[in-house]
Amino acid sequence: MSKRRFRGLPDLEIAGKTILVRADLNVPMQDGAVSDDTRIRSVIPTIQAILDGGGKVVVLSHFGRPKGKIVPAGSLRPVVAPLAEALGRDVAFAEDCIGEAASSVIANNDITLLENLRFHAGEEANGDGFAASLAELGDAYVNDAFSVAHRAHASTEAITHHLPSAAGLAMAAELEALEAALATPERPVAALVGGAKISTKLDVLNTLVDKVDYLIIGGGMANTFLYAKGVDIGASLCEKDLKDTAADIFAKAEEVGCQIVLPIDAAVAQEFAANVPVREITIGSVEEDDLILDIGSNSADELKHTLGQCRTLLWNGPMGAFEVKPFDNGTNAVAQEAARLTREGTLLSVAGGGDTVAALNNAGVAADFSHISTAGGAFLEWLEGKDLPGVKVLAS
Repeated sequence: MSKRRFRGLPDLEIAGKTILVRADLNVPMQDGAVSDDTRIRSVIPTIQAILDGGGKVVVLSHFGRPKGKIVPAGSLRPVVAPLAEALGRDVAFAEDCIGEAASSVIANNDITLLENLRFHAGEEANGDGFAASLAELGDAYVNDAFSVAHRAHASTEAITHHLPSAAGLAMAAELEALEAALATPERPVAALVGGAKISTKLDVLNTLVDKVDYLIIGGGMANTFLYAKGVDIGASLCEKDLKDTAADIFAKAEEVGCQIVLPIDAAVAQEFAANVPVREITIGSVEEDDLILDIGSNSADELKHTLGQCRTLLWNGPMGAFEVKPFDNGTNAVAQEAARLTREGTLLSVAGGGDTVAALNNAGVAADFSHISTAGGAFLEWLEGKDLPGVKVLAS
């Protein structure tokens, strides 16, 4: 697969222009205040680049799920102060995202945050009329929100048919990393896919088995694959009804030359709780009441050796029940080795998904990976090989 090129800020005329910037400011709130400003900080470089280039910025975002109705609790007004603080300059707020209420504020300010896009039904309906109303507010459009790029909404897809469009700096960095990891990777390529259930990642597994050299399966879904091979997994989480599906993936992997890597030992306990007795046993020695809650140290060592043979790593999901110690040991060990190889320059490591980010933060290595996507659904759909509507329209 050849590497695609996406239009970026250098492709737009910015000086003297009003640029609409689609951000994802759907940030967590507590007691009416922003409790995590990660998404706010991610769009700051793009806003600053436009301002430095002599442009005016209008920030578009959704917040929550008001379903096309004005819901006071869904207002973006509480985001104004944190956005202004992150930028180090004043940010104006418009009480609507279209019409005179928006245009009059934009006319008198360098940076304007518009009210929640989803207060209008046309947003989620990808309505062309609503997109045209948004487009009237500016001269060009920039999408800097990969996390919403899998949605064909008016502010991610339809608007690009009305204005010159490009990816923002955060979006461009995301696309560069993802293209490098799956479209044009350095081989060998490993994909580590963990989590509780095969059923939630069937499309991901079926896509990756065709594209990678090693498919490393961990978490609860590894139990289903072990069960399909006739291994006793005791009382562990297992989707026994997907035994044949797992067998089909094994067969496909053998056909295309992909090596599926499963745990060879495990950390087991009688219950999933903190401070319970834990035993490390070989796979095949699991007793009737045992719960497999993490990979064992030998599995971790094998995976570290495998990563040492690879040049590219895609990571989605933990290797065990990392939320409760000591069942984070396996994920931590493998993540720390991936981080070490990345620091040494021998491995391109790209990870994504909510649980994955939490697991890598828990291991203390998130900053060492080549790229970490905070997008959940968009990252998974990209792994599945789907064309994301908000990305497709930015391809040149």
